[in-house]
Amino acid sequence: MRLLSWTAAAAAFALAAPAAAANLPFDPDLATHAWLATMGPEATARSNAYFEGGYVIDVVGTAISILVAGLILVLGWARGVRSFLERTVKWFPLVALGVGFFVNLVSTVLTFPFSYYVGFVREHRYDLSTQTFPEWFGEQLIGAAIGLVIGSILIAIIYVIIRAAKTTWWIWGSLVTIAAAAVMIMVAPVYIAPLFNTYTEMEQGELRDGIIAMAQANGVPADNVYVYDRSRQTSSISANVSGLGGTTRISLADTLLDRASPEAVRAVMGHEIGHYVLGHIYSIMLMMSGVILFSFAVVHYAFRAIAKNERWGIRDIGDPAGLPLILVILAVVGLFTAPLQRNLVYFHEQQADMFGLNAAREPDGFAEAAVLLSEYRKMEPSAFEEWFFYDHPSGWNRVHNAMVWKAHEIAAGRLPPSPGGPPEGWVPDFVRARQAAEAAATDHPPE
Repeated sequence: MRLLSWTAAAAAFALAAPAAAANLPFDPDLATHAWLATMGPEATARSNAYFEGGYVIDVVGTAISILVAGLILVLGWARGVRSFLERTVKWFPLVALGVGFFVNLVSTVLTFPFSYYVGFVREHRYDLSTQTFPEWFGEQLIGAAIGLVIGSILIAIIYVIIRAAKTTWWIWGSLVTIAAAAVMIMVAPVYIAPLFNTYTEMEQGELRDGIIAMAQANGVPADNVYVYDRSRQTSSISANVSGLGGTTRISLADTLLDRASPEAVRAVMGHEIGHYVLGHIYSIMLMMSGVILFSFAVVHYAFRAIAKNERWGIRDIGDPAGLPLILVILAVVGLFTAPLQRNLVYFHEQQADMFGLNAAREPDGFAEAAVLLSEYRKMEPSAFEEWFFYDHPSGWNRVHNAMVWKAHEIAAGRLPPSPGGPPEGWVPDFVRARQAAEAAATDHPPE
């Protein structure tokens, strides 16, 4: 669907370009190239390598998950735990809870080396992490504990539903999973996020007042802006909309305040306000519900075929000993649904981008933020890469959209005239930092 819209847009642009370009104050394509050129070849190559490595990590991570679940299944560990619990606790919900806890715990332990490389070693290799190992490991323990408790309870509930509903369990199980996800989204800002970061009210000032005014002008009932200490984990910039209903809040990272200009901060917050105003939390949940329903349906029908005749000692789909097989099927299904899920998120991010441009009216700030994000995102992917791997518009598309918007707003007289491209001499701070470090190592000042 996105490919078709791109094709139509490209055709329309090709027909309209000769007439439109003559009326614009600058060429958006050249302005976009100028913004991207501020990174330089070294930073661009580094960004590309980091992001492209993520393609391999996604595949390898899924393969490891399948391998671990497969081992637990074939070696009979889940079956042994189920038999032990049936002899001791006997009550089925506790049996399912215990098996779920065991499988989750073993999976977490066996996949830890991979998590350590991806989340700690690799992040430090690309100078993105600010954590020591004890700090990082402590957060991993907290996250694992939350996942073990909540995941095990949800698994137990699903197995109770399987036993009760039998052939229609996948419908009711999907509804329960969706409801659980909604509850988690609702409570996360209040109970989970504070376990990892401290959220404080933004300091009084012109920037804070401008953000609140922008929010209120777009119907957001905001009387405060929250800042969280993302610098505890990473130097990268970010902002987010979290929560659901009464717990919804828009937060920005302290790294964004420290590294970006006020114009870029306003542009990013305009994007986040767009998520709120456009109801993206609800529409994403609705669309993802279809993915969950499809995945559970595949599990229902594939499980029967794979585990028939009590293979691996699994009695039926209602037997908790079959949990590893369910995880294998979900992982395989995820390989096919992942591009769809990324495209669904991409659609919403693109909407928020355009909303943010119109709300904040900071095209140069928006372009600046896109370049700063390029520290860990490839700026110019191929069309296939962006369609298959990206859940946000690429840096090229974001900067180009901002420059097109700016050029047309100037042409319409709604913005004062200004050149396209970055301010003279502007260079991303991460490029300056690397130049300074190299100069210090060679005792030569950066040019």
